Amino acid sequence: MHAMQLTRTDRAEAGPLRATELPDPSPGPGELLLCVTACGVCRTDLQICEGDLPPHKLPVVPGHQIVGRVAATGPGVSGWKVGDRAGVAWLASIDGTCAHCKAGRENLCVGAEFTGWDRDGGYATHAVARADFALRLPEGFADLDAAPLLCGGVIGYRSLKVSRIAPGERLGLYGFGASASLAIQVARHWGCRVFVCTRSRADRERAKVLGAEWTGSYEELPPEPLHAAITFAPAGSVVLAALRALDRGGTVAINAIHLDRVPEFAYADLWWERSIASVANFTRDDAREFLALAGAIPIHAEREVHGLDDANVALQRLSRGEVRGAAVLAT
Repeated sequence: MHAMQLTRTDRAEAGPLRATELPDPSPGPGELLLCVTACGVCRTDLQICEGDLPPHKLPVVPGHQIVGRVAATGPGVSGWKVGDRAGVAWLASIDGTCAHCKAGRENLCVGAEFTGWDRDGGYATHAVARADFALRLPEGFADLDAAPLLCGGVIGYRSLKVSRIAPGERLGLYGFGASASLAIQVARHWGCRVFVCTRSRADRERAKVLGAEWTGSYEELPPEPLHAAITFAPAGSVVLAALRALDRGGTVAINAIHLDRVPEFAYADLWWERSIASVANFTRDDAREFLALAGAIPIHAEREVHGLDDANVALQRLSRGEVRGAAVLAT
């Protein structure tokens, strides 16, 4: 198979991925072999390639927003057949035995493995995934449109849940990239009033088109205190900006797997039972709930398309903040 493989971490501008030919994989027990048709390019991929997230194995094929067709099934697979369309997301497997799994919190599993980090991902013509972690995709979405839903969409949905926002309440979104542009569509569907803070004037205009009531910079306070906020920018200073905008009892949910240091701040900003919560991965139930909702709304995922061999270009554009919506590789 043809793949873009990471053998050593480097800055995006150096082109850390290398085009290579690898043996065609075979599905093991309980696994699916997919012919990949599309794979989203996520900031987490960028952080793995640049070493902000230490790689769990090298070499590795990144990519965890995979859409493809089932080419073969391994022994013991049921519910999937050759030709079915399937999605593969960040959570690749769990141990199923730890206390978190038993409590229904598989996103916190101590033995979890992740697509494109522990297992080869979708920057390739083929990928193998556990059948019980493959996802059914809404019929109304073409492959290139479905790919961005599988990380930015699902993790944005879990962030909404972690923030404890309720229908009709005031929600702040801090940063307005691919994930936020999907989360706002769910929030507006729920009747929430949405306030967006971001550096980019173009993103502020895009947020207004998607239903934001007010937009501003990170330095500005929304005109009313927020019941909840979600930060998408991987900067600790943005977390504090969101915290200062909260009403009493509100929550800031941090949608990031990697964050620079949170600066020192006054306890008064946290008092009155305000809280800060990280968003760690998501469960398969989160993914199924979101994908059903995405089909019902329906959600629109803005994206730009690159060829598989241009994966480095997509990472570079993401690093420079030039991607409008989500970048997707077409194989």
